[in-house]
Amino acid sequence: MTIRNINSNEKGYFKAMEDELEAGIMTYIWDGKDKIIVEHTVVAPLFEGKGVGKQLVMAAVAFAREHKIKIYPQCAYTRSVFEKNVDMRDVLA
Repeated sequence: MTIRNINSNEKGYFKAMEDELEAGIMTYIWDGKDKIIVEHTVVAPLFEGKGVGKQLVMAAVAFAREHKIKIYPQCAYTRSVFEKNVDMRDVLA
């Protein structure tokens, strides 16, 4: 599985790909220069239950740590991952 971050100054998304298939996508918007708001996470039906959503969240966490920004998880799924994993809360807004 490959996860790419497509980012602009206003918004972006993390996309998970397995071979030529889109496994999932997580969209976000920028809130200033130091915070992203995760709006939505979707996993393709073929990939449900395979950890794709969590991989997308982990990619966002790695991005936040690398760029010293925070994440506000507006998305219910992303919020639930943060609630279950205390080791990621250093980037929680």
